[in-house]
Amino acid sequence: MNKKQKIYLPLLLGLACAAGILLGAKLDFTPNQEGLFSTNSKKEKLNRLIDYIDYEYVDEVNTDSIVDVTVNRILENLDPHSVYIPKNEYANVTENMQGDFVGIGVSFYSVQDTIVVIQALQGGPSEKLGIKGGDRILYANDEQLFDKQISNDSIIAQLKGIEDSNVTLTVLRKGLKKLLTFNVKRAKVPLKSVDAAYMLSADLGYIKINRFSETTYQEFKSSLVKLKKQGAKQIAIDLRDNPGGYLSEAINIVDEFLEDGKLILFTKNKKGAIEETFSNKKGAFEKNKLFVLINENSASASEIVAGAFQDNDRGTIVGRRSYGKGLVQREMELGDGSAVRLTIARYYTPTGRSIQKSYEMGNEAYFNDYILRYKNGELAHADSIHVTDSLRYETPGGKIVYGGGGIIPDIFVPKDTDIEHENLNYLLKMGYFSKFVFEELEKDRSYYNKLSWKEFYEKEEVKDETINHFLSYMKNQNVPIKVNKYRPLLKQYIKAVMAEQLFGTDEFQRIINKNDRIVEKVIELSQAN
Repeated sequence: MNKKQKIYLPLLLGLACAAGILLGAKLDFTPNQEGLFSTNSKKEKLNRLIDYIDYEYVDEVNTDSIVDVTVNRILENLDPHSVYIPKNEYANVTENMQGDFVGIGVSFYSVQDTIVVIQALQGGPSEKLGIKGGDRILYANDEQLFDKQISNDSIIAQLKGIEDSNVTLTVLRKGLKKLLTFNVKRAKVPLKSVDAAYMLSADLGYIKINRFSETTYQEFKSSLVKLKKQGAKQIAIDLRDNPGGYLSEAINIVDEFLEDGKLILFTKNKKGAIEETFSNKKGAFEKNKLFVLINENSASASEIVAGAFQDNDRGTIVGRRSYGKGLVQREMELGDGSAVRLTIARYYTPTGRSIQKSYEMGNEAYFNDYILRYKNGELAHADSIHVTDSLRYETPGGKIVYGGGGIIPDIFVPKDTDIEHENLNYLLKMGYFSKFVFEELEKDRSYYNKLSWKEFYEKEEVKDETINHFLSYMKNQNVPIKVNKYRPLLKQYIKAVMAEQLFGTDEFQRIINKNDRIVEKVIELSQAN
């Protein structure tokens, strides 16, 4: 890793959670205020200008792009989280938050002009029919998909479709002479927001949530039931790197752990109208020990969960100060397939804290806040966290908490700020491990596909030869790295990604959590009297 790359890695990591959102409503918002779209001189001015450019300007101009730029510039002057979603991005944004999509249910790479399955997604139609990682999809309904300059969008269009519609896939599988034919009925395929749910110890269950989509509470509740059957009497909820999502899903999860009548949060809009939300149902874990894991990339709905528990003296928040996003957005369609995500309110934790960090210095400074925390030493030392006495609050149990920029955990766990360790995390997030591991598995796909999870977990070891292959691979990607003492960690990452591609995200998390500082601290706390 050269010097320039080392300098910019913290910046890239800091930008990773810039998309943190808190949606206060579904995507189909319909305004009901009379006169909201009535004409006025300001709107007429913009309309006239666009018409003049359209009809009178000397050169041909794409006025659609002008409108997009104008909308973006308007929103940039409001706050960092009011954003424009262009038509060509809106479908993907909506799908990601819905929690499912209609298709055949595979993830894939395009390798040498051929579609190769990485993994048949759990719960999808392809998995049920026996399609496996390494399978080459050659035809879809007799449409050739190999040896063609075909974009990923075109491939996806072939594989997606109307629910219950059929697509016939012709598949080449290594080791078999004959082509395989699968008649796949397209179905809703879950996009999991709960990455993992397993036992960390005999009585401590662990649940990892990557975002708050429409199905998160349902997934979480199923995980909770599963862990209770396995003996969980304590629960750790991992919200690290979770950028947020739907407010309602976060509230439902909090309600599983709070007694009835406890304030979860309140919101306040521009008119000063306050809307309070209380716990109102019998939860599955109201009396049991609870831990919430957060870090500098835990934003929005993740902070609502942590703040609600902290201010109600419920559970223990473990990790590092969260992102600091206390604004509520609503997505509103603009009539041409695009939409705007507009801030409509601020939310406050039960003690009255606003955890929104300042954006008075502009969007660039706002999104670069990670770098400031890094330089100030906050990620390594709890006493480097800046607090303001005027934003000091007290919980009913007498705990002192602060507003003004994220949730400060009850138990601080420093980040490993060594640059080499950080670089490996960056490579993981950017997908370098995924592509390399896929190519490694392809070298002996039949062997790996026969392994059980137990065999893989207990016996499969990443050899030094594989590490050397990875270093050569990264050099070919123009990202040379030095591992030095991090060779064991590099082996752990590679094995974790292998587990993910062979068995799923649950197994990835089991391996990647080994020797994790925050997870180890939670286990230690769970065993204390």
